[in-house]
Amino acid sequence: MSEIYTYSELNRDKLYDVLALIRDVFMEYEAPDYSQEGIGEFLDFLEPVSIMTMLDEHDMRIWTCEYGDEMTGAIAAGKEHINLLFVDGKHHRKGIARRLLDIMIENNKPASITVNSSPYGIEAYRKLGFIETGPERVESGIRFTPMKREITVESRECTDKRTNKN
Repeated sequence: MSEIYTYSELNRDKLYDVLALIRDVFMEYEAPDYSQEGIGEFLDFLEPVSIMTMLDEHDMRIWTCEYGDEMTGAIAAGKEHINLLFVDGKHHRKGIARRLLDIMIENNKPASITVNSSPYGIEAYRKLGFIETGPERVESGIRFTPMKREITVESRECTDKRTNKN
């Protein structure tokens, strides 16, 4: 039997599952590159009431990937900026991040997308077509490199083909 991943916009009943996934992946893969201040700042950002407020005010949308009942990935983004993109380590390199990004592009139709990539994520974002737009910075203990991807007609057509798969 082949692996079947399902993608959808966040069902708010699963918000805590999404936040737990993001926290766990962050702690395993990214926290080692951060100071205690940065770890605290990131975990504070994941406060459920704050996330719900951003969703309610349409400042951010979240799309998820599940494998059966297991939350395996999530992307949280505004119209043109990725706030969070995390995939469970057991499911890395299976195209989940690319598919989540495609869904975000299809729904938001941005001209370009920005992200402040953690040190761990830079190579993955490069593979997704992003380029660095400045040097690494540190703000409130959060290390990041600003990156951007232009959305061309050709890349939108490729996205449309991938997101319309059955």
